[in-house]
Amino acid sequence: MVSIISFENENNQSASGYPALSMTVKGILDRLESTYNETYEVFTINEYHFELWSLFEEDLMTNNDQLEHVAMIVEKMERYSFTYDAEGDEPIYKVKQALSNNVYAYRDQGIAFAQIPIMDGAHLTNVECVFATSSLAMERFLETIKGRLWQKSRNELLIFTDGMDGLNHEHQPITKRVKREDVLLKHEIKEEIYQMLDCFFEEDRSFFETYQIPYKRGILLYGPPGNGKTTLAKSIAHTVDAPAAYWQITEFTSSESIAQVFQMANRLAPIILIIEDIDSMPDGVRSYFLNTLDGATSKEGIFLIGTTNYPEEIDPGLMNRAGRFDRGYEFALPDESLREQYVHEKKFDKLLSPEEIAAVIKHSEGFSFAQLNELFVSCALESHQKGTVDLYRLIKRMKEDHKKSKTGKWQEEDGQLGFY
Repeated sequence: MVSIISFENENNQSASGYPALSMTVKGILDRLESTYNETYEVFTINEYHFELWSLFEEDLMTNNDQLEHVAMIVEKMERYSFTYDAEGDEPIYKVKQALSNNVYAYRDQGIAFAQIPIMDGAHLTNVECVFATSSLAMERFLETIKGRLWQKSRNELLIFTDGMDGLNHEHQPITKRVKREDVLLKHEIKEEIYQMLDCFFEEDRSFFETYQIPYKRGILLYGPPGNGKTTLAKSIAHTVDAPAAYWQITEFTSSESIAQVFQMANRLAPIILIIEDIDSMPDGVRSYFLNTLDGATSKEGIFLIGTTNYPEEIDPGLMNRAGRFDRGYEFALPDESLREQYVHEKKFDKLLSPEEIAAVIKHSEGFSFAQLNELFVSCALESHQKGTVDLYRLIKRMKEDHKKSKTGKWQEEDGQLGFY
């Protein structure tokens, strides 16, 4: 097996830090030249461009016939790895070519990738490098990447999550598609939202040009948890012919991660950007977030969808201003009509008599869709275990537990916790 750095004996001590990186990069360049009879240049070192690397990893996983293994970087380190594939009919472990410690090249495009393992004190880190035969080769490759990423993001959800180590991003396959008819919402609100989206993502954008309307929109979905905000957002992501990205705001959200998310959205526009729990935006970056929405860097073609369970926590500056959130839609607790629709779609009739179903609809006032779903699960479990369902006891108990969750008083008078 060809390697860039080999060890003739176990006492061999290689350089560390910058000298080691420089020596390794030179070895990779020499290997690429000897393999393809072309001179390669370094285009990025230690810059993780998500678009490039995510599609490169996909090609590696799917054994793209244009991608070749050139060499291992450090002898006696990994050549292969394994992954757990949970997307198939039967989840299995799969052996794959290792990303780290290897050099790969697209032979007909003059592009190569390498993750170089470097010792940083007592820690082993990877330095990402991209190589190309020329600027023209790099530009051509990037053009193919742009189109591929746009298509990939239509079929998979791009997930952004702010963590302690910065912004994490990944593509997740859409395993369960939510159809528009699956969304339970007042008809006029549902129709208005979908019409707005369909108009925004039409190929013919003459509407925006004719009326000189900025090609950017934003809607805020608010209301108590469990009433369909996330379901609607998923349905939008799955039924609109455009890429969709999902961004989970956390206490680690920073000005840097805000900039990264919008840079990616700009490159993929037109795109749907779903911002979950926008009320969780840390106080220290709220001004930066607003300025990003307003600034020149906020490109047209982004349809923002924000969700919150606590609209009172939302910065007033977010609403009713072009380019921010133009409209707000309340997802209130379902009324009797929506509860009836949910109960019938959930197939309560498999467990309950018509009289009991009528009782569910009547006595579940104040329940969210999530609580109605939990009532269905409780009925199914009790029917499975006991062969019968004590509906009124289950409803009463759920109401009691919900009241305790709101007051925070979980302790019963006899000293027992109120769980059953």
